[in-house]
Amino acid sequence: MTGEAAARYDVEFQRVTKRFDDVVAVESVDLRIPSGGFFSFLGPSGCGKTTSLRMIAGFEQPSEGEVLIQGRSVVGVPAHHRPVNMVFQHYALFPHFNVFDNVAYGLRQRAPRPGKSEIARRVDEALELVRLSGFGGRRVWELSGGQQQRVALARALINHPTVLLLDEPLAALDRKLRREMQIELQTLQREVGITFILVTHDQEEALSMSDIICIMHEGRIVQTGTPTELYDAPLTRYVADFVGKSNFFAGQVVESDGGLTTIRTGSDLTLSGRSPLNGSVLSHGDSAVVAVRPELILATSKTAPVPDGIDVTAPARVKNRIFLGEQTEYLVEATGLGEVLVRAPKHAETQTGGFNPGDEVLIGWQGASALALRDDQQ
Repeated sequence: MTGEAAARYDVEFQRVTKRFDDVVAVESVDLRIPSGGFFSFLGPSGCGKTTSLRMIAGFEQPSEGEVLIQGRSVVGVPAHHRPVNMVFQHYALFPHFNVFDNVAYGLRQRAPRPGKSEIARRVDEALELVRLSGFGGRRVWELSGGQQQRVALARALINHPTVLLLDEPLAALDRKLRREMQIELQTLQREVGITFILVTHDQEEALSMSDIICIMHEGRIVQTGTPTELYDAPLTRYVADFVGKSNFFAGQVVESDGGLTTIRTGSDLTLSGRSPLNGSVLSHGDSAVVAVRPELILATSKTAPVPDGIDVTAPARVKNRIFLGEQTEYLVEATGLGEVLVRAPKHAETQTGGFNPGDEVLIGWQGASALALRDDQQ
């Protein structure tokens, strides 16, 4: 690999497979993680994301293939000789150390060890970076969960790693604090400019923090892209279902011209959707779904005129209503479509007055907003 290519990618997987006895945790993965960004592995438990992170860290070695950091293979290189550091889910702070000694621990393990004044300077810088200046004398048990998280980050960053690995570091925090720490991590990554690699099963966390997300399923990568690409242009039903919420109307392909695919559902309705640009080509007879995001579906009174641009409609009855503050979520039973999830923004609710369970409504969407995807969950 050339120096230029190495500089563009901090981490690479080349046909990486990891087996634990008869279990294949990661299978034939090719991956490039660009330098200086925020990258996330996203997927359910057992999909291979944590095993992938541990192979970057050096806690696991691949059964096959190569793991490269800045263009150099690290297969067989122990964890403490790799230019990476990890922040664990439960932080792994030393309870018998104060904050200063926790953060200084990594520096004191280096050979040659820096002098006391150099250690003190570096610790002060690290604590200032995570906004904990003046906390050096505190005990770990005197800190809040968010403050403990910052100490773990300072300890991981003090040795200036090439890559910072984050193993579900926000899972133990409450919702409000987790959101605050998501913003802190984004800001910190931009300030230090090094590559952050996050493992999470929380789609909202990945979407809100990442530059690039890699979605894994059963040890393989199913799609990699920006949050916008994964949400607006999923390649399969699995991705559309895992990233955000979608309504899926299943059937068989009756027509496909490459840009538009039409399916016939089990209730003998015909629905069309755009074919994703890089998705697998659908042919006549294939199992497929038309996917529509809940916020793209409009619910109106049955007596109201159909708004301009709405070209797919169905009568429905409201089954459930959930108020979410900035929006209201309705579950409706639509003729020929079954249960459909609809999300109405607050300003729309203000205009219509909203609906209640039992109300008869008309739902509809723009045909161009629907996607036609291979039904990979059949």
